[in-house]
Amino acid sequence: MSEPHHVASGAGAPTRRLAQFSSSLRFEQLPREVVAKAKLCILDMLGCCIFGASLPSMKKLADMAAAEGCAPQSAVFGMALRTSGALAALLNGTSAHAFQLDEIHIESTLHPGSLAFPAAFALAENDPAVSGRDLIAAMVAAYELGIRVGLAAKGGMFKSGFHNQGTTGVFIAAAAAAHVLRLDADQTQQALGIAGSQAAGLMAVQDGAMTKSFHSGRAAQSGVYAAQLARRGYTGIPDVLEAPYGAFFSSFVDDWSEPALTGELAARWEILRVGFKPAPASNGSITAMTAIDKIMREHGLVAADIETITAFVSDNTLHHCGWPYEPSRIRSVLSAQMNLRYGLAVMALERLWGVDQFAEDKIRDPAIVAFIARIRVEHEPRFDGANGRYRVACRLVVRCKDGQEHEATVLYRPGSPEDPMTPEQIMAKFLTLTKGHDTGRAKRIAALVSTIEDCDNVTELSRLLTSGE
Repeated sequence: MSEPHHVASGAGAPTRRLAQFSSSLRFEQLPREVVAKAKLCILDMLGCCIFGASLPSMKKLADMAAAEGCAPQSAVFGMALRTSGALAALLNGTSAHAFQLDEIHIESTLHPGSLAFPAAFALAENDPAVSGRDLIAAMVAAYELGIRVGLAAKGGMFKSGFHNQGTTGVFIAAAAAAHVLRLDADQTQQALGIAGSQAAGLMAVQDGAMTKSFHSGRAAQSGVYAAQLARRGYTGIPDVLEAPYGAFFSSFVDDWSEPALTGELAARWEILRVGFKPAPASNGSITAMTAIDKIMREHGLVAADIETITAFVSDNTLHHCGWPYEPSRIRSVLSAQMNLRYGLAVMALERLWGVDQFAEDKIRDPAIVAFIARIRVEHEPRFDGANGRYRVACRLVVRCKDGQEHEATVLYRPGSPEDPMTPEQIMAKFLTLTKGHDTGRAKRIAALVSTIEDCDNVTELSRLLTSGE
C-alpha cells in the first residue's frame, strides 16, 4: 500500500478544482470535435436506452416506478411513461446499460453516457431555459470530471470487486445534474460530496444478475438527488475524493493519482477517448471475437476445423470475462454477454455478433456449450500496465484438427478510439436498436440530435423519446 495522500481541502484541493472546472465550463469553450463527439455519444446512448427499455428487467423497474405515482415530469425513453426527474434518471440510466451496448472509456472502465445524459436530461426537461448547448456542456463537464476520477483510481476498484459504473459513476451524474441546475462551484462541490456517499456496486453481478445495469441507473438517480439537495443548501463531504480517511479514494483503493485526477483540464478532452461498441458483449469478448473472425476468414476455416482455441488476455480481462462458462451457473443472457468463452464459441459457430447471438434461447445451446469445451483462457502479462491501454487486447491461438496452428493479435476493440466506428456506423446501430419502434420517429430523433446545439430547449426531443406521444 502506498503512503496516504495529504491534500488540503481548500481552493487548490482536487474536489474543489474539479467543481470549479465543471461548474464554469460553457459550450463556447468546447472544441468542434468535442461537440461532434458528444452528439454521437447522445445518439448511441439513446439507441441503447430505447432497446434496453424493451427488456423484461426494465418492465419490472418501470412497474415499480409507475406504482410510485410521481408527477409526470420527465420522459422514460422508449416507454409510454413519464415520472419524476430522479426516477426517470434511474430508469434511463438502467436501460442504457441493460444490454451491454453503451459506449465506454476503456482506461477508466466507465460508460459515461448512461450516467451523464439521463441525469442531465431529466432535469433539463423541466426548465425551458436549458438549451441544447447547455445540455452538451453539462455532458462534457461530467465526462471530463468523472473519467478523471476513474483514471486516478488506476483500476484499483475493479480489482477489489467494485463496479465503477456504480461507484465512480455517481460523480459523473452529479456533475451533469449540477451543471443543468446552474450550481456554482460551492454548490457543485457539495453535490459531489453528497453523491460520493452514495457510491456502490459489486462486480459479482456479472454472473447474470439484473443489478448490473441497475448500478448505472442508481448512480444517475443519486446524481440528480445530490444536485437537487445541494441547490437547497444540503451539505456533503467537501473533500470527498481526497480526504485521508473515509473518503472515496481512501476507502475504495490503495493508491490514486492526483495528476490523473486534475491534470490538463480543458486541455486534454477525455471524451475523445470514449469508444462505441459494435456488439452486445464485454469489451474483452469483442476483441477476442474479432481475433477468431480474422483467423477464420483469412484461413477459410469453419468451426468443425477447430480443435482448440487459446485466448491470451490481460489480468483484468481474465477476471472480468475469462471465467469458466458452466451451464449450471448461467442465470441470464448477461452471463453470456460477460463471458469471453461464449463470445468466441458463438462467433466461431454463427460468424455473427449481433443481438440475436445473445438471446435467451442461445445461452445454453448444446452446440455452443460443446464448443466452449475447446476454449482456454490464459494470462498475457504484456497486456497489463500501460495505464490500461491494452486492457482488452487479445492474442488468440487456434489449433486445427489437421495440426495447423494460426495466431492473431488484436490490441484494440473495434469501435475504440484506435479503431473507431464511423458516424454512419453509429447511425446504423441506432436504427437497428430502434427498429421495433416507429422508424419515422427514430429518424426524427437522430436528426434532432445532430443539430441539438441549435435547440432552445429539449421539449421536442423529450416528446419524441416518450413512446405513444
